[in-house]
Amino acid sequence: MARAIKLAVENVRTGRGGPFGAVIVRNGEIIAEGVNSVTQKSDPTAHAEVSAIREACSRLHTFELNDCELYTSCEPCPMCLGAIYWARLERVYYAATAADAAAAGFDDQLIYKEISREPASRKIPMAALMRPEALAAFRAWQESSNKTAY
Repeated sequence: MARAIKLAVENVRTGRGGPFGAVIVRNGEIIAEGVNSVTQKSDPTAHAEVSAIREACSRLHTFELNDCELYTSCEPCPMCLGAIYWARLERVYYAATAADAAAAGFDDQLIYKEISREPASRKIPMAALMRPEALAAFRAWQESSNKTAY
């Protein structure tokens, strides 16, 4: 955890990005690190946790990190939480809370509220189009004998 916090502080002090750092550990060894680089990379998905997950998966040549733990300087946002579940991390440890992040100007409450709303009622309205045609992709997946389930 100390390393994740140090990464977060260094990230701010060097002017590279936001106050977030993350470390992925496997069998007591750090295998990946990440910092928030949203503004540096002009990439809204470049959060510390997502960056660390990407690096760990690349290094381990897998999309599942079920034998790894994540240490992050702050409680994960909704996007990072989704990535954590998709990567199947074994455990997550965080230092600062979502309330601490909100007090510093990083408030995720809008996203949490939006997730529970019907798509058409969201702040960014969403509407389904061409569903019957899109279902062809799922049928192809279900019928495929050459797929990697995830």
